[in-house]
Amino acid sequence: MSYFNVRVYGLLINQNNEVLVSDEEEYGFRFSKFPGGGLELGEGLIDGLKREFVEECAAEIEVLSHFYTTDFFEKSSFNDSQVISVYYLVKEKAPLQLAFKDTIYDFDGEGEILQAFRWVKIEDLSIEDITFKTDKTVGQLLKDQYSFEQ
Repeated sequence: MSYFNVRVYGLLINQNNEVLVSDEEEYGFRFSKFPGGGLELGEGLIDGLKREFVEECAAEIEVLSHFYTTDFFEKSSFNDSQVISVYYLVKEKAPLQLAFKDTIYDFDGEGEILQAFRWVKIEDLSIEDITFKTDKTVGQLLKDQYSFEQ
């Protein structure tokens, strides 16, 4: 490991108890995760998360509360770094204007980098469909919390 890779993600849950999931493909590698990404040098977690939502979803968000921070070792799937991920519950300031999909990896167009968004009912969230270890952990925590609140 040569360095830490700090990532920040938002759990956006709508009025139907659905969470926003990002399906992505980069250079032939497909993955499903929660919206967010890497922190830039000199950037705080909240500012980074807000930037990521503007970049990925063209949306401004409000950060509600901290949800989870990685508490185990995870090596990056893309480089030789140790990933530390921080997750927040967020809400949109205005309705998202995205072309939501119903099926995983339903991309519009072709290219080296693709992205599509889906609303997934928390109770139906398939941990197997989520790619990365930390996202899987958060998905399960979300399901556990959701089922407890029912």
